[in-house]
Amino acid sequence: MSKIEKIFQRLKTKEEGALIGYITAGDPNPKITPLLANSLIRGGVDILELGIPFSDPIADGPTIQAASLRALKAGTTPNQVLEIAGEIKKKQEIPIVILTYYNPIFRMGLEKFFRLSKKYGVNGVVVPDLPVEEANKYREMAKKFEVDTIFLVAPSTSEQRLMKIIKSSSGFLYLVSQFGVTGARETVQDSTVELIKKILPKTTNQIPLAVGFGVSKPEHAKLIVKTGAEGVIVGSAFVNIIEKNQKNINEMLGLIEDLAYKLKESTK
Repeated sequence: MSKIEKIFQRLKTKEEGALIGYITAGDPNPKITPLLANSLIRGGVDILELGIPFSDPIADGPTIQAASLRALKAGTTPNQVLEIAGEIKKKQEIPIVILTYYNPIFRMGLEKFFRLSKKYGVNGVVVPDLPVEEANKYREMAKKFEVDTIFLVAPSTSEQRLMKIIKSSSGFLYLVSQFGVTGARETVQDSTVELIKKILPKTTNQIPLAVGFGVSKPEHAKLIVKTGAEGVIVGSAFVNIIEKNQKNINEMLGLIEDLAYKLKESTK
């Protein structure tokens, strides 16, 4: 059982959902990322998700696109993101997931990417633009270096494809809650609740289900966990705080910790 799966199992015995917190590594600059990670962890995040900044993030809305641009302007590289993960891991036990588009992995080379991921303590990887049908070598290499492969399921995913994705995933299954790109939303749509109910019978006792895209408030997290999902993924709400407080780092860190705490409390 992987470290990520152990976290979900431990939380299940406590009847809690997992809070997975996302930030783009290197935003606003690489030195601040470990400090932001500490704030998220102090607030209660169970799993940390670090994004590798990319110039064409097709699945992301304006908030995370802007974060990617800030990180790239600050000179953040894929290698550096993995090193930052390693720096965080020296002081924290938290599982770390890397979110990246396939291009940075392709340019680095599959074997090198997963070798460095293992070296720096990365526990799982999410690649939004890699279809499961084209992921055989990627999965083989991840398995070799004991890194979980977390695949995405969308509202439009067919049942046949869903079963294939469940079989190919480890760590957790990432449910995209609605059509469109990432970004904080005001409410959780009824269709999201129905989608969770539809998918849960297929994932129960197979793999934990975590829901992302648009989850930004404690009441969102509460509803999603109450519906039966084992985890919630929050990104844009944290990234918004970073964007608005670039000139006041202490304020930024405090607000990040405060939001993480409120979100975590709502998963209990």
